Amino acid sequence: MNSDKIQHADITISAVSPSQYPDDGLTEIVLAGRSNVGKSTFINTMVNRKKLARTSGKPGKTRTLNFFNIENELFFVDVPGYGYAKVSNAEQNKWGRMMTDYFATRKELALGILLVDFRHEPTEQDIQMYDLYKYYDIPVLIVATKADKIKKSKYNKHSSIIRKTLEIEPGDKLFTFSSMTREGRKEIWDEILTYVRDETE
Repeated sequence: MNSDKIQHADITISAVSPSQYPDDGLTEIVLAGRSNVGKSTFINTMVNRKKLARTSGKPGKTRTLNFFNIENELFFVDVPGYGYAKVSNAEQNKWGRMMTDYFATRKELALGILLVDFRHEPTEQDIQMYDLYKYYDIPVLIVATKADKIKKSKYNKHSSIIRKTLEIEPGDKLFTFSSMTREGRKEIWDEILTYVRDETE
């Protein structure tokens, strides 16, 4: 797959239960992060689209597992964002059960991407999300968004804070990313495609 010339990308399914998941066996890459971390913008930048994943001024809007078919080779799976205060505990618990059921049972799931805001120390919920990936033995890629907001001279400092706070394990890679400058896009795609090839070989 040529990540620079993506021709096909669309949202195939919005699922709330396993019976609604795709059944075509494509590799799945799950995306998780806080409600305002920029997941939709990340998806749009990665697939060279402006409006494939809808960005919203209302954090916490995603209530389903959204499966984005990319070139009929893999799915990006956007899960509900966490950490939005106006969403009830009951609703967040429901999302949590939906995600853990997916993590525990989905054999097509090859890689978990955790998006964190490069400007800030990861939150307790970011730590819990990272630990959840590790609990289910899901390989993890950490993407630090909004990198254009940080001076290059401060990159090492902010990267170190993220690594220390999440207690990132050896082998789990951290990439900086900006939708404005497209920093990190190629490197992240290169990493994702190693998992797609591994799963299909």
